[in-house]
Amino acid sequence: MIKNRTAQLIYLTATCTIGIVAIFASLGLFNFFFRWDFYVYFTNISNYFCLVVLFFELIQTIKKKEDSFITSLPTLKFVGMVGITLTFLVFNIMLGPGRKPHENFTVESISLHVILPILYIVDWFLFYERKKANWKYPLFALILPASYFVYIIIHAAILNFDTSIMCLNGYSPLIYPYFFINFEQLGIPGVLMWLGIILVFLLIVGYGYYGLDKIKRKK
Repeated sequence: MIKNRTAQLIYLTATCTIGIVAIFASLGLFNFFFRWDFYVYFTNISNYFCLVVLFFELIQTIKKKEDSFITSLPTLKFVGMVGITLTFLVFNIMLGPGRKPHENFTVESISLHVILPILYIVDWFLFYERKKANWKYPLFALILPASYFVYIIIHAAILNFDTSIMCLNGYSPLIYPYFFINFEQLGIPGVLMWLGIILVFLLIVGYGYYGLDKIKRKK
């Protein structure tokens, strides 16, 4: 755990800069075309969420005059950490291996799926004081993916559940950007099964982070 304000400023400034690059990448600017489908991906939404939290951390660190732990938005920090862990693991274990190799080695893919998630999580371990997490944080962390699921259903209804409109990657319909929320392929039972698996997995991840926070460190 690091209280040093200068170290925090350097780390957060670098991480926020990478986060801005990640946003530009999610919009397709590095490929010279606008990614109009950016808004349907949990990858993008979770990264945007985390970047907002990081900016609040940076602002707090700029304002303070002395060395101390970061205390900005601890609940949202934890929520973002669990959400970005889902992004990192789902892509690198389930989705990434099925894509063409060159698609995984782009500014967009590397920044959103690897670099920013790791930096965000490491930030919590480095600059937040230990033994401060509340046992409810892992439960609150379920709100982000659950809200995304509701959002996807509403979005699909607005588009009349039209699966002919495809995402730019050509792999999935715009209304179902991930296979595990594709009602047309899996049906309601299949999608609910995947939702249950993901929520249980996130509870395990959340309480894993909570347990790490409570570990007593030797002086």
